[in-house]
Parts: sequence; C-alpha cells; structure tokens
Amino acid sequence: MPFDPNAAADLSLGIFGLPFNREQSKLVVIPVPLEATVSYGGGTEQGPAAVREASAQVDLFDRRFGEAWQAGIYQEEPDERFVKWGREARRLAGPIIERGGAETSDDKAVALVDSLCAQANALVHERAAAALAEGKVPCLLGGEHAVSLGAIRACAETHSTIGVLQIDAHMDLRPAFEGFRYSHASVMHNMLEETAGVTQLVQVGIRDLSRGETEYAASQGDRVHTHYDDDLFDSIAHGEGFAATCDRIIKPLPERVYVTFDIDGLDPSLCPNTGTPVPGGLGFREASLLLHSLATSGRQIVGCDLVEVAPSSDGNTWDANVGARVLFRLCMAALMSQS
Repeated sequence: MPFDPNAAADLSLGIFGLPFNREQSKLVVIPVPLEATVSYGGGTEQGPAAVREASAQVDLFDRRFGEAWQAGIYQEEPDERFVKWGREARRLAGPIIERGGAETSDDKAVALVDSLCAQANALVHERAAAALAEGKVPCLLGGEHAVSLGAIRACAETHSTIGVLQIDAHMDLRPAFEGFRYSHASVMHNMLEETAGVTQLVQVGIRDLSRGETEYAASQGDRVHTHYDDDLFDSIAHGEGFAATCDRIIKPLPERVYVTFDIDGLDPSLCPNTGTPVPGGLGFREASLLLHSLATSGRQIVGCDLVEVAPSSDGNTWDANVGARVLFRLCMAALMSQS
C-alpha cells in the first residue's frame, strides 16, 4: 500500500511513522538511553523510547521546513549496552552525587564511572562514524548530555573542520563535575580539549553557569562564542528582531556544523521534567527559527543530537511531546541543509 503522509502515523513503519529503511534514509537517528552522571532530576534513560512513542503525534507537513523528511529518516534499534553501562555507572555515582561530590575514598568508583562513560562514548562514536561512512547524517537521541562527545568526534574526524551550535541552559565547560570527568556538565569542555577539529563553539540560551566556566570560555578566545540568555533578551527588548539575532548567532560558524540541543535550553514550561530546568530560555518558535536560519544559511548540518528529555513519572506525555517536535525540526533542518 502506498505511504499516505496525511494518515495517522504507524510506528511499526518507523519513527514519526515514516516508511524508510536505513538504505533509503539520509538521516539516521541513534538512540542512546544512557543516564550515568545526572546531578539533579533523572529520567533521561527513558527519553529515547518516550520521544519515539510521541513521534506518532507529529504531523509531517511543516510550514517552515516543508517536506524535507522525504529524504528519509530512519531510527536504529537501541543498543542495550547503553542501559547496562548507564545503570552500573549510576549505581556507583549516585551516592557520591548525593553527598555533594567525590572524596579520596571514592577514587575507585569514580574511575569505574569514567570508564563506563568512556565505553559508551566509544560506542556512540562507532555508530555515528558508521552513519557518516554511508554518507548519512547521524542524529543522537539521548540520554544525558555526556553522550554527545562521541558523535561530535566522529563528525570532526570525517569532515576535518566543524563548528558546534549548542542550545542549552548550561555551558557544560567544567573540567569535571562532582569528580566525574565524563559528566553531563563537562561535555563541551571535553569536546574542546579532545577534538581539535572543532574550530568554533557557539552557545545559545546560557543562564546557569559558574565563574570558572566563563573564565575557561574566555581563555579559548574566538573559539567560543557564548550568547547568554539575559543578553539575548536585552537585545530583543531594545529593538533587535529575532531574525537578526539568529543571523548574529550563526555568523561565526564554519561551513559544516554539528547541532547539540539540550532540551533544557528551552523555557522549562516546555520541559518541566528535564534534569536541571532553569527559568528563562528559548521558546519553541525561537528555537525553530534559529534552526531554520542555520539550515538556510548555506551551511551544512553534518550531525546533531537531542538530549536530556525526561518523561514524567506520572504518565504525563508533555515532555516527550515537545521532545518529539524538537527532534522532528532538528532532523528537518539537517536534511534541508543538505540540498
């Protein structure tokens, strides 16, 4: 039977009800249900499954992005090793996080957590590199933000030079957090220290940060551009249109870009159950315009991720519903940028 994009979605066909296999698809969604170092609320392990379930509610016709989905979106099966490693890391890290950070007596546990997270990032790297070798765009669906590192590395290795657009409430520039090198709060620091191919990091929506992170960002010179949430608000309040703001944000980015989208970059009314919600942030329309501005700027989105979606424990589907729509527009932006 011919595929009807106007009919109710059938998830047995694929994510968003799309009927594409891997070979037919330009973009591959890689679920990474890992939760290891979250330091406040939990639930990101369930994020990929909840977002896939909610994707059935996303209509395929998009007035901003058109029908870019026709290039093909395919979701891999989740690898159970991510859950296994995450739960073991969480068992070890949980008591340390609960008391406020690691002590000398925790050295063995910290080393084991870091090792498990390193294994997870190696597997992410392997999956993303495989998609890239096939000429496809890898799109991670997390999971906590620490999982992005392996995919960014793979994109930088494949394309030699890339920029990263980070939508987030947090800078994630701590060299370690609560003792853990591969913490969700350290992912951008690890990326800058370990991935020379990333020449530009542009951060948007930042509103919860440490002095040390700002000093580290400043030490990177023109390699890091941080757009603090209050500065964005002030610019708009004083008359700058948001379209012009988007152009200013993306201006330093090179030809090839990886987008890492932490859901807490949005206003917390859109993601109340994410692990570390922060007042302020982008609205859904602002985030969509920013992605569209990037996709139509002549740059190519070579990889992307959506992380930190945490569904409600009481069965409320709002976080997953918003997450599915963010994922769809992220995928659409990536596909649009390929043409």
